Amino acid sequence: MSLRLAEHAGFCYGVKRAVELAEQAAASGKKCVMLGHLIHNDSVIARLEAMGISSVERPGDVPEGAAVIIRSHGEPRAVFELLESRGAEILDATCPNVSQIHKIVAEAEQNGRQSVIIGSPEHPEVRAIAGWCRRGVVLADCEALERWLDEEPENCAKPITMVSQTTSTRADWDLCVEKAKKECTNLKVFDTICGATCKRQRAAQALAAESDAMIVIGDRKSANTKHLAELCRALCPMVIWIERGAELEPSNLYGKASIGITAGASTPGWIIKEVYDKMSDEIMEIEESFAELLEKSFKTLNTGEKVTGVVTGITPTEIYVDLGTKHAGYIPVSELTDDPTVKVEDLVKVGEEIETYVMRVNDQEGVVTLSKKRLDTVKSWDDVAQACEDHTTVEGVVTEENKGGVVVSIKGVRVFVPASQTGLPRETPMSELLKHKVRLRITEVNRARRRVVGSIRAVANEERAEKAAAVWEGIEEGKKYDGVVKSLTSYGAFVDIGGVDGMVHISELSWSRIKHPSEVVKTGDAVQVYVISFDKEKKKISLGMKDRGQDPWAVFTDKYGVGDTASVKVVKLMTFGAFAEIVPGVDGLIHISQIADHRIDKPGDALSEGEMVDVKITDIDMDRKKVSLSIRALLEDAQRSDAGEDSGEDTLVATSEGGHTEVAPGFESAPEE
Repeated sequence: MSLRLAEHAGFCYGVKRAVELAEQAAASGKKCVMLGHLIHNDSVIARLEAMGISSVERPGDVPEGAAVIIRSHGEPRAVFELLESRGAEILDATCPNVSQIHKIVAEAEQNGRQSVIIGSPEHPEVRAIAGWCRRGVVLADCEALERWLDEEPENCAKPITMVSQTTSTRADWDLCVEKAKKECTNLKVFDTICGATCKRQRAAQALAAESDAMIVIGDRKSANTKHLAELCRALCPMVIWIERGAELEPSNLYGKASIGITAGASTPGWIIKEVYDKMSDEIMEIEESFAELLEKSFKTLNTGEKVTGVVTGITPTEIYVDLGTKHAGYIPVSELTDDPTVKVEDLVKVGEEIETYVMRVNDQEGVVTLSKKRLDTVKSWDDVAQACEDHTTVEGVVTEENKGGVVVSIKGVRVFVPASQTGLPRETPMSELLKHKVRLRITEVNRARRRVVGSIRAVANEERAEKAAAVWEGIEEGKKYDGVVKSLTSYGAFVDIGGVDGMVHISELSWSRIKHPSEVVKTGDAVQVYVISFDKEKKKISLGMKDRGQDPWAVFTDKYGVGDTASVKVVKLMTFGAFAEIVPGVDGLIHISQIADHRIDKPGDALSEGEMVDVKITDIDMDRKKVSLSIRALLEDAQRSDAGEDSGEDTLVATSEGGHTEVAPGFESAPEE
């Protein structure tokens, strides 16, 4: 026969805390009473009464001058107010998990929300919860919830806050949540089933599925023990529910190869040991001593300690964590992360393990405040120090502009980057880095002063050097690169092609004649360039931007010939004439004698740079690729055309050198005036 004790059997931290509080009160010798049974276990109550702590049923029965112990199930708000009005000393042994539910429903009441409590209506814990909200509704299960919603359809539209009795079964609660989410339009769900309860139930089910018989130890009034027995019966052929070892008859278990034992949250270790002692003569194999198993639940915690627990519940303000100790652990949302945009549900899930840092231990209330953020910060300091030692690159986000530099957050650690190490040009405001992710090198870590210094420029320089080496290794004439315009001068533009700057001469920016590079590009533009020439020794690269595949002269000759008219742009005025762009990359000369049909002193008298004019192409030198243009020729063509229209088709008039008019033979002269 083998005997195994389920994990998490026996006292939960809330019950253990309540019993210890009562025992300390008894040891102090003060006059003290319990308001109702402290926990659902008659044996424990009898033991406490033997120590001098009696119990009363109503607040009015509390003797004059006696301290009052509030049971682990809690009491309604009105009970606390009555006791306080009578001046009674209150020793609050309410389970921290239950106290948290009181806060939830009380806050819901203040916000005008309807509290729905899923649990046994007659259970003292549920009655206490309902006593912290005037508009609370207690529903036993999913069927009761369904009836409540169907009987009054307007309930579906109410702002509802739903909580659970801490000892409810997970399956029943999940059904209620599923139903409420389908029917209710304004619902807030708080999973308040105790993490210890869930663990106890899961462990009991796992053991029951592998055992020939199960012994469930706990008081008949205990709701969580009742649920344990029900869960075990669904998986094990034989389940015996006892309150004390005296009820157990070992002979009933003869022939059972494997026996499992579990116990409710109100069952003390000495009763479990009592059952063990009674069966000890029958046991052939014990997989783990009861003492070791029980000791696991009573571990103490210290501030500053790293602990690992299981997430048992998530609310908008807190995350509940079962640490497997007598304390109830919780993480305020403010101690989960520094990122205000992230959702809690994206960081933690119910049932997941989480490593945290102990911020504060409150033994009197039985709670421990935890912080994931601070643990991460401690780890981050270690990581930052290691990065400084190893000269490795780290990533962070620039969070603020500081005097003389910027602050970068690296997993919660503030790193100061001096202005000279930001990598920004001197005239560029450092505010441009705000909220940007950057890569940097840690140059100094001083834990005592909590000072960390870093350099963005160091990483940028190294990365640029690596890229430059790659560029020089693979560079060749004609190779194309995607680059960024870094700066402009009067003679060209400097372009970063990946760690190396090359220069695009003004003549290589465009086929058109331009006066300044800014007419084509501006700083920060993304451009495509190609290598015209390079010198690895002098580290110089000449780049081009204009399309070499398109020959402007070919474009011109395909479009125009001698005698054609073109609309051109005056690009430069000289003393002897004006140059005009016919097509991008091809200019023609309008000689000063061809600018007008009358004498002018200089081209500027008739033309201005940038002006568009119509010209006639009078000559094309194919060998020298030169074009002669004339405005005068167009004007004369127009005059001859006008003269022909005025005199008729058969009249030909010419002007002789003497200035008199001659008429062609066969035509009479016009009469003189």
